[in-house]
Amino acid sequence: MNYTLNKEEKNKEKEAGLLETLEKIKPLLSEEKKPLFKGLGLIIISSLLNLLSPIVIGVTIDTYIQNKDFDGVIKSGVFLLVIYLIALLTSYLQTKIMGSVGQRTIFNLRNKLFLKIQELPIDFFNQNKAGDLISRINNDTSKLNQFFSQSLMQFLGNIFIMFGSGIFILIINFKMGLLAIIPAFFILVFNKFYSPYVKRKNAESLISTGNLSSEIQESLNNFKVIVAFNRRDYFRERFNEVNVDNFNKALSNGIAGSIFNPLYTFTYNIAQIAVLYYGVYLASKGNFSIGFLISFLSYTNRFYDPIRQIAGIWPSFQMAVAGWERISEILSLESNLLICNANNISDKKAVLEFKNVSFGYSQEKMVLKNINFNLEKGKTYALIGPTGGGKTTTANLMVRLYDPTEGSVFLHGKDIKCFSVEERADKIGFILQDPFLFSGTVKENILYGNKEYQNYSNEKLKELIIESDLEELINKFDKGLDTEISTNSDSISLGQKQIIAFIRAVLRKPEIIILDEATANIDTVTEQLLETIIKKLPKETIKVIIAHRLNTINSADKIFFVNSGEINLANSLEDAVSMLSTKKRES
Repeated sequence: MNYTLNKEEKNKEKEAGLLETLEKIKPLLSEEKKPLFKGLGLIIISSLLNLLSPIVIGVTIDTYIQNKDFDGVIKSGVFLLVIYLIALLTSYLQTKIMGSVGQRTIFNLRNKLFLKIQELPIDFFNQNKAGDLISRINNDTSKLNQFFSQSLMQFLGNIFIMFGSGIFILIINFKMGLLAIIPAFFILVFNKFYSPYVKRKNAESLISTGNLSSEIQESLNNFKVIVAFNRRDYFRERFNEVNVDNFNKALSNGIAGSIFNPLYTFTYNIAQIAVLYYGVYLASKGNFSIGFLISFLSYTNRFYDPIRQIAGIWPSFQMAVAGWERISEILSLESNLLICNANNISDKKAVLEFKNVSFGYSQEKMVLKNINFNLEKGKTYALIGPTGGGKTTTANLMVRLYDPTEGSVFLHGKDIKCFSVEERADKIGFILQDPFLFSGTVKENILYGNKEYQNYSNEKLKELIIESDLEELINKFDKGLDTEISTNSDSISLGQKQIIAFIRAVLRKPEIIILDEATANIDTVTEQLLETIIKKLPKETIKVIIAHRLNTINSADKIFFVNSGEINLANSLEDAVSMLSTKKRES
């Protein structure tokens, strides 16, 4: 299944309009309806108060100032002050409410996004860069947070003021109102055709930011290799390349978004000049009072000023939409590792069975072809073969990190697809060649994912470790279970990491334990200790050992030679050595 994000055909989709875009973002706010309605109510109140002041000023000029009624002027001034204070209070409250809405929305969205990523199969991570995924979780959600916390209410408030001002303008003088509003239609036409271009520039900028994040992460993760091979120049060149691309995309995006504001200002100036000339003409004819002319000019300003402000927040809105589309691209994905009904069963009594299994990471190149073998209770199996032959792929299919392209894998006679993730993890333990640990203590890493012992105290866990003959392994850490582990440093060796992974798997007491080069980075003494512990596992435990070193498979009951899409049974260790030697000569 193709999980590649940002495919070219996705960028060619039809550009959505304003209403369609708002409809896309609406699901994010489904849990915030009450605060949104409160914020909306406060916006309406604030907008009405701001719309009331010009008419009050116009009446004051015509009624009080021209008649030199200074008491009336003072009363109007006090009334305006009360209006402005209430408007200030409502603006503060709606800002506070929307700030909380924005933070909660982004908090929930990041949780939802991270949980979705955890549900997706290994294929997804093979096809997408970790840095880009981090950028989507962190950077893209921040763009949404900025929009919800600041721009959304400002956008809605400006819409109310703009329409309210337009209504007042038409009521005061319909002809002059049309003269004031007509220039705004040119803005709407321009916006209709230009906004898709801005949206594309925003999307390109976000993708470029994701690529920059990926490059930084890759460089930091491989910094030791960079230093060892003295290739700082190579990574400097690569970073400079993505950094320049990010700079150009961000600059292009900024220029594309900044054109709105001066254009809207120019349109407002045209409207204001037209209104002023026509208003003065009407006033000179005695058809319009000075007070209402000032009110009209004020409403014209209130009609166009929101448009200028919308022009300022429009790039933020478009950026939020582009970010949401990148996020929703992940949220819309579904895992291809679905849990099925138990209708596919095997008549064999083997604990694990491969039946006509074929698999390839791509359709063009199959790694395994029509494989059949069984794993029986209590036996030890070894998988050997040249590098790239398919040993680890076979193990990956055993633990269902991937599904076969063809055929079926059965666990206890039932298709492994029919087991839940929890059931499968309880039955099969997997020690990776390159073990993954989390920052924390040895204890936290040992108990990771182990619900049975998760709440054990150090004392109780030590007792369990002693019973499981794992005490000598724990003693290899300076502070035992409390030894701190940092994944970004060399605080512990790769061998110690493998020891932790080994203990983590053994404590789960799985029915099948798979060791993928699990002793490759461990000294001989520790390796012998691990072998002793493995031999002490319950007699029913199936052990699958993947190894290049033949001394690690001496005790195997069966040895499978994995190569060129086939798995052949070696009759003895000498036969396995002969197979490897033949392969090396052919190579």
